Amino acid sequence: MSSLIIEAVKKNLDISQNVPLKISVYEAFKKTIVLGDIPAGQRINEKEFSDVLNISRTPIRFALKELEKEKLVDHLPRIGVVVKGISRKDAVEIFEIRKSLDTLATIQAMEKMTDEDFHEMDLLLQRGEEDSRHDRIDEVLQNFTDFNAFIYQKSQMVRLAAIVTQLQAYLLYFRDISIRSSKRRQIALDEHRLIYRGMKNKNIEQITLITHEHLDRSLIFILSEMERRQID
Repeated sequence: MSSLIIEAVKKNLDISQNVPLKISVYEAFKKTIVLGDIPAGQRINEKEFSDVLNISRTPIRFALKELEKEKLVDHLPRIGVVVKGISRKDAVEIFEIRKSLDTLATIQAMEKMTDEDFHEMDLLLQRGEEDSRHDRIDEVLQNFTDFNAFIYQKSQMVRLAAIVTQLQAYLLYFRDISIRSSKRRQIALDEHRLIYRGMKNKNIEQITLITHEHLDRSLIFILSEMERRQID
């Protein structure tokens, strides 16, 4: 196995977080696979990773089982664990689903939100805009997560939120890359503000249009990044 692949996982392994080692290992493998740094078809040898990373095989085995559930790796008889990864076709499918689900959640939230809720949403947007002006990138990324979570919470559609959370997990790393670009970050913040205005004005047509444009722009960036990384 290429030492470059193991080094890529090691680079993404953050053991400083206050989480169990198995979760840190899982996140490191997932990020490395999704970003294409472990190419599709590559076999993962538990022992080799264990030796080089100087950790037991137990957290590695846990990580690979979780990734198998998420269809990012396959466990093949007499071969072992082989990376499937995520393709550009997968990304397009995920965003098509998200267009429908995000639009539905936003409209449902709009119908249920109170004046106090809209005020809270406005403050959330203001914080994101302020963080962006001062290049507090990690805070902006958290603000994007909070904005989406706020809408899904106010939609009161628990099952829908769970589905979208699972879908977002695949492409979260690409989103982080795009938001670290100041140009894309500002456009996305402006789009969030337009979604807020559409919700406040109860303009379903505007909500649908902006939500779709917002996700289309994100998808275009992700596809170009996947192409640059030579992910099929």
